[in-house]
Amino acid sequence: MGKKIVVLGGGYAGILTAKKLAKRVKKAKVNDVEITVIDRNPFHTMLTELHEVAAQRVEESSIRIDLRRVFEGRNVTVVTDDILEADYNGKKLVGANAAYEFDYLVLATGSRPTFFGISGAKEHSYTLWSYDDAIKLRERINAMFLAASREPDEEKKRKLLTFYVIGAGFTGVEMAGELAELAPILCAKYDIDPSFVNIIEGDILERVVPVLPENLSAKVQRRLEKMGVTLMLKCGICGIGPDWVEFKEVESGEVQRIDAGTVIWTAGIEGSEISMAAGELGLKGRGRIQTDAYLRSETKPYVYIAGDNIYYIAEGEETPVPQMVENAEHSAHTVAHNLMVDITGKGERHAYAPKFHGVMVCIGGRYGAAHVGLPGKFFGLPSFLAMFAKHFINIVYFAQVLGWNKIFSYMMHEFFTIRNRRSFVGGHFSNRTPSFLLVPLRLFLGFYWIYEGVIKLFQGWFKDTKLNAFFSGANMYYEGLLVPLEPFNPATAPAFGHPAAVDAVSSATEWVGGDAFTVVARLSDPVLLDWEILGFIRVILVNAEEVALKIQMGFVDWIINNVALAGDATQMFFQISIVSLEILVGLALMAGLLTPFAAVGSIVLLTLFLTSTGLYISTWWMFFASIAMLLGAGRVFGLDYWFMPALKKWWKNRKLVRKWYLYND
Repeated sequence: MGKKIVVLGGGYAGILTAKKLAKRVKKAKVNDVEITVIDRNPFHTMLTELHEVAAQRVEESSIRIDLRRVFEGRNVTVVTDDILEADYNGKKLVGANAAYEFDYLVLATGSRPTFFGISGAKEHSYTLWSYDDAIKLRERINAMFLAASREPDEEKKRKLLTFYVIGAGFTGVEMAGELAELAPILCAKYDIDPSFVNIIEGDILERVVPVLPENLSAKVQRRLEKMGVTLMLKCGICGIGPDWVEFKEVESGEVQRIDAGTVIWTAGIEGSEISMAAGELGLKGRGRIQTDAYLRSETKPYVYIAGDNIYYIAEGEETPVPQMVENAEHSAHTVAHNLMVDITGKGERHAYAPKFHGVMVCIGGRYGAAHVGLPGKFFGLPSFLAMFAKHFINIVYFAQVLGWNKIFSYMMHEFFTIRNRRSFVGGHFSNRTPSFLLVPLRLFLGFYWIYEGVIKLFQGWFKDTKLNAFFSGANMYYEGLLVPLEPFNPATAPAFGHPAAVDAVSSATEWVGGDAFTVVARLSDPVLLDWEILGFIRVILVNAEEVALKIQMGFVDWIINNVALAGDATQMFFQISIVSLEILVGLALMAGLLTPFAAVGSIVLLTLFLTSTGLYISTWWMFFASIAMLLGAGRVFGLDYWFMPALKKWWKNRKLVRKWYLYND
């Protein structure tokens, strides 16, 4: 009888566990294993990016990943249901829609905000711990600025535009930083004096993000203050009302109340409802579950724990594993491996021994701080590198979850469509130029390629072998320039120079279109650059008749000499291929049909010429024009306006394509 494995939770730990387990099951050719992922949402949410949506830096689609797409083509069933009860002894989960039996359960239900019993906190504050939270907070912020723009009373206006962020950990400072970055933009949009905006970051802690070293924590604090955020540290929250916050100063004991139009709660988390109710599994702390070294419940060894739900102190450590994404990733690997041992009875279980590589925090889209490295060798990163590391880590995660599809989507959201320069690289990569301005360039580039192909047709490239003369003539031209020549003396012409040089220049005469004496006369110093790289790449830049560049590569020369010029048949094949590709690329560009592929073809042709015959400076523009055609240039006044959407729709519905995520949304 087959084994039923249920992964409860579609967060970081849940989906990685299911993917890794499905891959191992397939590799081991175990056919009687059913893997089911259950979550109340049909999508996975990037919880670490919620503040970006709440503060309108990116669209909500950037943090949402469809679970069925993640597991497309894999032996994993995705179920959308809300689990109401877990019978661990009976090995059954009871949901709102159905019941689900299991042989092994992976509990990866994550965390939720905790309010520590503070009066009014749950009722009157906005949390930031789910997809819905981010959307609600985004709409709230926008509504407050709109209401303030209509409010004539200055005191009420200030109250509407007072945002109190409670909690100075990662989520709190990231939300405050994003809000401080957004405020001037909304002020300009609604014609509001920025002096009316008041953003407060409050916490009972002595410093922000205490998990960072003190020097980095101080940098984060200075950055927040520079952005206009007021820090109220060592202040414990006593109560929250519909439009006020009451707090107590730790040192003085004084209780104060301030008006606030919006209160954002990021002060702490506890286990999910299902984990908080799992007392029989052995609860620790705020809803975490005590595990053994193999991440199994100590009371129910067929229940594995992953991600935030784990309470485990690794060997040599003094504190439990942290509730962060890297813990989710590491635990998913361990759980998947140990489950395979249980299923197959082969191999040995691995004890959980995570090696964490540090933490990072972003203050808006332009500034970051990071403390990274290996155990015992951690170091801080400058802001630019910290932001780079943050995006790189996200891309690595996306590669595991949704491959190229999500990587491309993420880059589009974070860099290529970013507005108001809210990125650590500014707005330099954002598409600000109207794409219809590329139409004349596309038409001209296409015409040029057609012209090049037609000229070769008239020269007989479809009839006689031309490649040998084509390549050898170019080689002789460069050799004639590179071989050192003695000054020309008509009286000693028969014995002038080196014989090899004379032969090369004479042979190159037809190529450059002049006689040998003319060539020699202008060769006072024709070689601008002759640079060898790594022993097999040679960059040659000359200025004789015209500036020309050649990048000579050993393997290209080998292909030309041993394949393309191996015989008349191969010469004709390559000649016809080159001319056909030139004409097809030109036609495609002029029609705006399959423009990205035509642009790639243009780059391939130019690279071929650059590494074989070299390119005159008058044609270098074609390289840059081809690069400009790569993304969407044919969708304006071109057939791609209709063809590419249809092709994309057809392509993304192929099973193999969906399984390997070889598409983009």
